[in-house]
Amino acid sequence: MSSPVSETVTVVVGTIGKAHGLKGEVSLIVRTDIPEERLVKGAEFDVEGTEGGPARLTLTSTRVQQGRWYAKFAEVQGRTAAEGLRGADLTLELDREEEFEEDPDAWYPEELKGLEVRTDEGRVLGTVIGLDHYPAQDLLIVRAVDGRRVMLPFVEELVPEVDIEGGFVVADPPGGLFDPENALSERDGAKG
Repeated sequence: MSSPVSETVTVVVGTIGKAHGLKGEVSLIVRTDIPEERLVKGAEFDVEGTEGGPARLTLTSTRVQQGRWYAKFAEVQGRTAAEGLRGADLTLELDREEEFEEDPDAWYPEELKGLEVRTDEGRVLGTVIGLDHYPAQDLLIVRAVDGRRVMLPFVEELVPEVDIEGGFVVADPPGGLFDPENALSERDGAKG
């Protein structure tokens, strides 16, 4: 069952890392392919994943040192405030049509949630409940049909097709990944 495609899309631009120094600067884990366009002075981001912190942050400066990004926000004064934001995601609401002009087959992680995961023969393996970012590769988090949480490497060889409008992704998982005995899977009570 396919849901209508929204006119806007929420994208995670970065995740706030450790505080750097005493004046509120933070390290950033960049989650965008175009940080030079997204992480500009004056950009305003919604903040997700913190309790009691600011709901929006305004970027006042960035710098790159030895391949690492650092940022300063108008609302963050001092190391304690910066540490309180650690792990928070910086998000933007973007116009879908503008974002996908160059690549109409593109998609964003938020759009993957709820998509059915199936083999190319049509066998249903589960439903996407999230996407985790790791240095080597991203992992699709799938709620398997038997209720387990399975981590599927999100690489073209294993996930050759993503059809947002059709409401599914095609997976060619390595043998045993969706078997109940698999060590990379875990049974948990959470509903995705």
